[in-house]
Amino acid sequence: MGKTNSIALKFMNYLTSEKKQEIFGQYGKSNADTGSPESQVALFSYRIAHLTNHLKNNKKDYATQRSLLKMVGKRRRLLDYLKATDIERYRNIVKALNLRK
Repeated sequence: MGKTNSIALKFMNYLTSEKKQEIFGQYGKSNADTGSPESQVALFSYRIAHLTNHLKNNKKDYATQRSLLKMVGKRRRLLDYLKATDIERYRNIVKALNLRK
């Protein structure tokens, strides 16, 4: 197996459907709650943490760096939406995920 294939497999295995269900169950209303802002923010946070760790080892992976920045922006927009619509839910998710701001 070449280096490219092992990297692709490594990325595919970090976020299994079981892990997604666990995240949605913990931060959403249920395991099937994939649309609520809280569950989406939690999923983005998990993916951001994984990519941040990857970039610590692969400093010149600029494609992943760009993807990370786009993901951070998406999470920020979701948090801004949540803050504008329901400040209590916003405070709860920020506290639960230990996010700054």
